[in-house]
Order: sequence, then structure tokens, then C-alpha cells
Amino acid sequence: MHNFALEKCGIPARYARFHIQPEKLAEALRLLVRNDFIGVNLTIPHKQTVLSLLDQVDENALKIGAVNTVAIREGKLIGFNTDGPGLVRAIRFEFGVDIRDLRVMVLGAGGGAGRAISVQCALEGCKRLVMVNRTLEKVEALQRELEPYFTGADGDGSEERLVALSFESSDLGFQLQNVDLVINATSMGMKQSDSSPLSSSIMSPGLLVFDTIYTAARTPLLRAADETGARGVNGFSMLLYQGALAFEIWFNRAAPLEGMRSALLFPDL
Repeated sequence: MHNFALEKCGIPARYARFHIQPEKLAEALRLLVRNDFIGVNLTIPHKQTVLSLLDQVDENALKIGAVNTVAIREGKLIGFNTDGPGLVRAIRFEFGVDIRDLRVMVLGAGGGAGRAISVQCALEGCKRLVMVNRTLEKVEALQRELEPYFTGADGDGSEERLVALSFESSDLGFQLQNVDLVINATSMGMKQSDSSPLSSSIMSPGLLVFDTIYTAARTPLLRAADETGARGVNGFSMLLYQGALAFEIWFNRAAPLEGMRSALLFPDL
């Protein structure tokens, strides 16, 4: 999608993939500056460790605690995070509603994209946030961090606005009945043989389900949503919007979004 955007906008550059070992990240960043790179995207395991290696970090990325996009400006490395904002745009596109108007459950909220999504939900002022993780201590720490965003009452005040629990909690089914949107940020579903992080028996037809995994086939979670009659989509649109936001950071111009969408859908054309 990036090389399509570069060609469409007449920018004489190419987007390429590099495999960088964790111990080589600092050296790689110095080489980017030395070789006149415009920017770079980072994925696991570099999103957190890069923070200490940058000259400047965007406020939103600092709050999220991770960087997935670096811009190089006047020899300075500046970090951003487009995971959360990309998710916000994707939810609006897929479901026609804003996160701030929803009660949200994030699966795998303890780290990586799950943490970024949880923080973004808090920044957007969502009505309610339920964070689920295999390791409870991680989401309890994030709960303490996000509490200032959920101090006011919402609705009739009968529901806790910020909840942290483990997948093994007996409260999971109850909490699921009191959210509008479920976002899967776990790796469960990368393989078709994986089990669904949620059973269809505790899901309801009115639920919105967004799986950040963007495989061509329906993930186990989305198949469970289908069984229930819930509306579920994969993470394709999040991939698209976070990429478009990175392009806008690098070049300070609107990304050719529909062309980038087509390039993702039909990469061989």
C-alpha cells in the first residue's frame, strides 16, 4: 500500500522491509539517519524498546507507551503511534459509530497493540472499558494508569466504567453482556486451529466484534460471532488506516486512501 501511495503522489522513494534483531535496533536507527531515510515503521519486538532511542516522542505515543512509526526530520528521530488512531478510524468505517459512544472490551489488553488500543479508548472517552488479559497483574497496572480518564459517572452510574479481569474470571460472561464492542488484540486466531478467545455461548446478537488479525479466512472469534448473529470484521481496515496515518506523518499530506485499500486487497495487480 505504501509503494502504491508513493507512486500515486509522485514521491521518488520506496518502502522496503528490513529484519532487524533487537540488539541491532540502535545501530539501525543511526543508519537510517545517515542514509537519508524519511521514516520507518516498527513492529514487535521494537515498539517499546525504541522509546529510549528516539530524540522526541509524540505525546499520544508516550501515553500509549509504544511507537510504531518514526519520522526523520532534520536528523532527528521522532516517534509516533498510529495503532490507536488507526483503530478509531477503522471502527468508524466498519460500524458507523465512534468509540467514544461505546462500551468496549479489549482482549489481550496487557501489552502491544492491546495496550495501545486500551489507552486510545480512554483518550477517546469511551463510555466504559473492560480490559481482559491472561496475566491479570498487567491489566491491573494499566487500570491504575487509566483511572483518571474514567472518574465521572456514565449513564445511570450502575456500571463500573473501568474494569480489569483475566480470561479465567467467572465475571467474564457478565461483563460481556455489558459492552457494545469487543476488540481482539490477542494472537489467538493467527492459526485456523486456534480456539476462539470467547465462546459463542456468552456472546449476543447485538455485539460488535473487531478482530485485529487480518487473515483472509474468518478467524475463530469471527466464526463464533457468526454463530451468535453478532456483527464481526477483521483487522484489515485498521492495517489500512494506521498505514495511511504513517504516510501523512512522513509526508505532511493526505494519503491516497482508496488506492491504498485496493493495493492491499489486490496486491498482484
